[in-house]
Amino acid sequence: MIRIFVTGGTFDKDYDELHGHLAFRQSHLHEMLRLGRSMVDVTIEQLMMIDSLEMTDRDRARIVEACTLAEESQIVITHGTDTMVDTARAIATMCSTCETKTIVLTGAMVPYAFGSSDGMFNLGSALSFVQLLPPGVYLAMNGRYFRWNHVRKNHDLGVFESL
Repeated sequence: MIRIFVTGGTFDKDYDELHGHLAFRQSHLHEMLRLGRSMVDVTIEQLMMIDSLEMTDRDRARIVEACTLAEESQIVITHGTDTMVDTARAIATMCSTCETKTIVLTGAMVPYAFGSSDGMFNLGSALSFVQLLPPGVYLAMNGRYFRWNHVRKNHDLGVFESL
């Protein structure tokens, strides 16, 4: 069983036609898994629905606590890309039970609701990587996985890359 924690980010944003901006309604995760014909046994838990630029230390502590308390040894976290590395660092350095768990954070550069999102591909990659990688904290983006402390987001190219 894989535990999936939802935190928001571009992954789950929708276009709010009334106000002309991106906003959160509900997670697209169930639909993505259904459309992707995923046969992986998962439990989904929504921790929050926020933009990662608005994520606070308290929010990160909540994610760390959820990872710590999770009975599953395989965890995927959907997260905004702008501060994904910061959250991965918090998990890697503050989670007391995570040395025996494989935790993979993933997200999207384009909202799933736009139809041309990278989110579906990144989610599928994260679900595969979490089953194959040894215990540790990783990011899965652009068809690649990265150790939490050897990655950065290249804002100019819109991709993640190794340090």
